[in-house]
Amino acid sequence: MPAMPDAEDVRRIALSLPDTTEKTAWSMPTFRVAGKMFATLPEDETSIAVRCPKEERDELALAEPEKFWIADHEAQFAWVRVRLAALEGEDELRDILADSWRQAAPPRLLEAYPRLGLPPAG
Repeated sequence: MPAMPDAEDVRRIALSLPDTTEKTAWSMPTFRVAGKMFATLPEDETSIAVRCPKEERDELALAEPEKFWIADHEAQFAWVRVRLAALEGEDELRDILADSWRQAAPPRLLEAYPRLGLPPAG
């Protein structure tokens, strides 16, 4: 069974995405693509917050409440929390971070990295 991802894995994977920088804000690490935030490591770094369309987010939180939840102060924004311990491993973490990265990345980056975070063509 793959080891559960931790804050260091989040940092390594997030920073491997194009044009991503880490910046401390609200006294926690945040990750930004071209200046736009796409992931944070809140509180005790056992979870991440990522961008997620609201409809999708609500479905995730209902379907897998042990993995996804909506923080009260983020409810009006298109963000979801993800428990690192509930992830199936690094691949799932990478998919979640890449998906959030795509939502924040400017068109020029999406055009430059069309394959980014998408599953390999089988």
